[in-house]
Amino acid sequence: MAQLTGAQIIAKSLRQQGVEYMFGIVGIPVIPIAVHAQREGIKFFGFRNEQAASYAAAAVGYLTGRPGVCLAVSGPGMIHGIAGMANAWSNCWPMLLIGGANDSYQNGQGAFQEAPQIETARPYAKYAARPDSVKRIPFYVEQAIRSTINGRPGAAYLDMPGDIITGSVEEEELEFPARCPDPARTQAPQDNIDAAMAALKSAERPLVIVGKGAAYSRAENEVREFLETTQLPYLASPMGKGVMPDDHPLSIAPARSQALLGADVILLMGARLNWMMHFGQPPRFDPKVRVIQMDISAEEIGTNIPTEVALVGDAKAITGQLNAHLKSVPWQYPSETTWWTGLRKKIEENGAQVTEYMADDSTPMNYYRVYKDIRDFIPRDAIIQNEGASTMDIGRTLMPNFYARHRLDAGTFGTMGVGLGQAIAAAAVHPDKKVFCIEGDSAFGFSGMEVETAARYGLNNLTFIIINNNGVGGGPDELVPDATKIPPSAYTPRAHYEAMAGIYGGKGFFVTEPSELRPALEEAVNSDKPAIVNIMISARAQRKPQQFAWLTR
Repeated sequence: MAQLTGAQIIAKSLRQQGVEYMFGIVGIPVIPIAVHAQREGIKFFGFRNEQAASYAAAAVGYLTGRPGVCLAVSGPGMIHGIAGMANAWSNCWPMLLIGGANDSYQNGQGAFQEAPQIETARPYAKYAARPDSVKRIPFYVEQAIRSTINGRPGAAYLDMPGDIITGSVEEEELEFPARCPDPARTQAPQDNIDAAMAALKSAERPLVIVGKGAAYSRAENEVREFLETTQLPYLASPMGKGVMPDDHPLSIAPARSQALLGADVILLMGARLNWMMHFGQPPRFDPKVRVIQMDISAEEIGTNIPTEVALVGDAKAITGQLNAHLKSVPWQYPSETTWWTGLRKKIEENGAQVTEYMADDSTPMNYYRVYKDIRDFIPRDAIIQNEGASTMDIGRTLMPNFYARHRLDAGTFGTMGVGLGQAIAAAAVHPDKKVFCIEGDSAFGFSGMEVETAARYGLNNLTFIIINNNGVGGGPDELVPDATKIPPSAYTPRAHYEAMAGIYGGKGFFVTEPSELRPALEEAVNSDKPAIVNIMISARAQRKPQQFAWLTR
């Protein structure tokens, strides 16, 4: 029998465990891993920064249900990859970071890029380990992959010393574990299902909140059946958007604040009462609100406020149980109630205000006018990556999603800089769909060089749109070149980021007038390379007035 190197065994093991995508930057000692991964049929994307590569790997986990891999060199490279691990940890997405390391026999000697890598990864990892021999690599890979997808999904880390990567073993001595199966779809006890439905029936002002946990579990068909059967009003979290189409008549998204404050019973479907939902506490929620909580993690139950009914398990399976209950005991929330009347009135009022902002053709443009043309232009099944402060917050309300897992953004961790990595992941996983990476100028700057990565791999279904207000939250139109006088939030005024398309022979568009926007979008999408549309807006453009401050304190 032939001998296999550690790099070959790593690649074969990853492929055996269902890994299809790898992102990273090669160097000593991980180059052979990337080479053999490609030979095994794994798609490798060489990035310009490990941080962006790690965000791509995490996004693949969300989009596919199997972890993407970030490959990094030892020391600084691996440290950069921690960013994506932390993002995956916070969002509960499967990913695997593989870090090269110094030869194991040099530990403690001050080897090249020697660092406490396992210890560094561990706070954000469900599993962190270093194979103890070349022969045992398949065991460790299976353990790592299995840990990322089971229970509450998350990140894993494997530390690969140079002598493990280059070492070899006879093929006949190896045991490759079978592909770890997809997680079991655990169900809730029937008593809890019955109690949940009883609580909903007792509500005067019920509300369903659909989170990205429902999107991750592929529960869209079950959720739609449940909501259309019960006729309950629902609100989607930012990445829960699309589990139900945003234009569904049961969506009360434009009346979000009123719905949260007025609800007396809330069913959480894979959503958490963290900062994004204002902790479920006053002043954003009724202090007496009752909560039915559906979550994959028992430890999440009761976080921040007590839970009346716990539905611990898989969102797809448990929603199926709720639907089965409704078939045996039919029930529907009345469509003509004071609760529905108030919500519809608020939806109409907010819609009229937004329509007024979107009709404003003055220059420089506001966010709402820009999003009007973008919203009206992009296909219904487009995947939207949306990042930036106001760019993301306003985009969440104005950019509708109609299919599950078709929106990516800063997520639970509020991570700026995820945009280009996530968009590249989406374009790679879904080559048949148009992908739009819509970012503020600040967000784009975190990883702007990855536009070259997208072009290098022929991701021509990807379009970059920059909403440019000269800085973080807006900057001045002119700068005095003095470090004591340039505002900390300012960037170069009217910077021509679209010129970066010239790096790879692509097209860039600089838009300042409303009449220029739609033609630029059309030409960009029809380009034979990823295009950049750079749209100047007013540095003073903001969200419409809000009832509550952005962050509940």
